[in-house]
Amino acid sequence: MIRFSHTIFYVKDIPKALSFYQKAFGFAPKFVHESNEYAELETGVTTIAFIAESLAKINLPAGYTTNDINQVPLACEVCFTVDDVQKVYERAVQVGGVSLALPQQKPWGQIVAYVRDPNGVLIEIASEM
Repeated sequence: MIRFSHTIFYVKDIPKALSFYQKAFGFAPKFVHESNEYAELETGVTTIAFIAESLAKINLPAGYTTNDINQVPLACEVCFTVDDVQKVYERAVQVGGVSLALPQQKPWGQIVAYVRDPNGVLIEIASEM
């Protein structure tokens, strides 16, 4: 059996990431290693986790493309389905998220907005399909 258990983001600042996701989306820390090099959020069935770039460099010595808030986002995202896209979008921006696209209704009826977290991770905030 295969189960999708985690999405892990390599970030520069894990405490900053934890604070943002808690304030913006209400996700409490599930596990934080004392070194602050690894942490997980309580997000439901699939865990969102963060690993410090310093540790990621050890795990992937050939390198990787970093999330950089000053560059265009990577070609992947994490999506949160919410009841009130406008409200959650505004809160995310208020607590440090960077707006990429205001909430708008798509042709298929879904409302979608995009922000980046303080470490540069791309986040979609969307209504149910």
